[in-house]
Amino acid sequence: MSDFPVKEYPFTIHVPDADLDLLQRKLDSTRLPDELELDGSQQWTYGTPLSSIKRLVARWREGYDWRKSEAEINKLPMYTRDISVDNFGTLNIHYVHQRSNVLDAIPLLFVHGWPGHFLEVRKLLPLLTEESADHPSFHVVAVSLPGYAFSEAPTKPGFGAPQFAEVFNKLMISLGYEEYVYQGGDWAHVLGIRAANMYGGRHIKAWHTNCPITKPKLSTILAHPSLIPRILASPFVKDAREAYATSKRYLSLECAYMKEQETRPQTLGYSLADSPVGLLAWIYEKLVAWSDDYPWTDDEVLEWVSIYWFSRAGPAASLRIYYEMSHGGTGDFFHGTQWIPIPTGVSYFPGEIVRLPKSWTRLLGNVVYQVEHDQGGHFAAHEVPERLACDLRKMFGRGGPAFGVVPGRSGYSLKKN
Repeated sequence: MSDFPVKEYPFTIHVPDADLDLLQRKLDSTRLPDELELDGSQQWTYGTPLSSIKRLVARWREGYDWRKSEAEINKLPMYTRDISVDNFGTLNIHYVHQRSNVLDAIPLLFVHGWPGHFLEVRKLLPLLTEESADHPSFHVVAVSLPGYAFSEAPTKPGFGAPQFAEVFNKLMISLGYEEYVYQGGDWAHVLGIRAANMYGGRHIKAWHTNCPITKPKLSTILAHPSLIPRILASPFVKDAREAYATSKRYLSLECAYMKEQETRPQTLGYSLADSPVGLLAWIYEKLVAWSDDYPWTDDEVLEWVSIYWFSRAGPAASLRIYYEMSHGGTGDFFHGTQWIPIPTGVSYFPGEIVRLPKSWTRLLGNVVYQVEHDQGGHFAAHEVPERLACDLRKMFGRGGPAFGVVPGRSGYSLKKN
């Protein structure tokens, strides 16, 4: 495993002035819908409140400074490189690569989902790359999924889980990381299962998820009979009943977006590509609903949404993963996945949008680390980065169940000056 990666190509964001001018004109000509007379308790029942959108649009038009955000984002060590994907040609992939000063730091691939992006890793970087005798350090690679942010999008249909996993693995190997660990939630969880199935053991030595969902399979249950009593008992366990209730609420009230993106992403894409306010409302609703009372600032929201608006392929490209992963709404995201034998870590956050009984988690794979938090939601890396970093340190640190899983990479030996 090389400590000196092949040459990287630095990437700097610079949105053309013409694109900023176009955004301004669109914001200036925004036509907002009306709204029913709702009291406070009903404010979000019909969707993103008009008052919130008016406030955010006013800030976007007259106060928010993209150039300031752009300059801050450009302080991150960003790069691009070409990755060839079987039957899909070459894609230019954007990523953040923050190396630790610790020589034996553990290579970690951080993957985002929707409506997230690479900036979810920003608060984690100083925590995970920190040198300490008390916890391990990591070399962190945060990839932008193809079609997201500043990664090139596929141009042919059929780009699904195997292709995403191929991009991940080839990127890490190209950086000199033949063996590494993986972390993610949302789509990164689903894609992580496939990546671990394809590359676990040889390349991916362990993985950690903060969105532990799975689809129980009879073959997996029969192969692990010790799980049967736990699964059968789950309806009578308080934790399981609460998990069912949370998931039922999500399926009833929160996942219409998914059906649209699974079945007709192109139709929705016209609105998101043409209307910055439509894009803002579509994403802002999820940022609020899926976080655990996180105090989003207006500029934080606008920066988040701006990454989608100014993305290389446009916001519509980010929706297609839903279609490809569900075969146009006719299949399920976990099709073809298998039980994962490599060490698996799980963090439960109370604000996660889907919760399954903890007994089901072992249907994912070889769970060696579990922890439950009392704060944090779907965007854990952004909402509670200290907690997520602590979990990774405990899992991979001395005395942890996955310590030393990457040969020669304990995470502790300090780099010599």
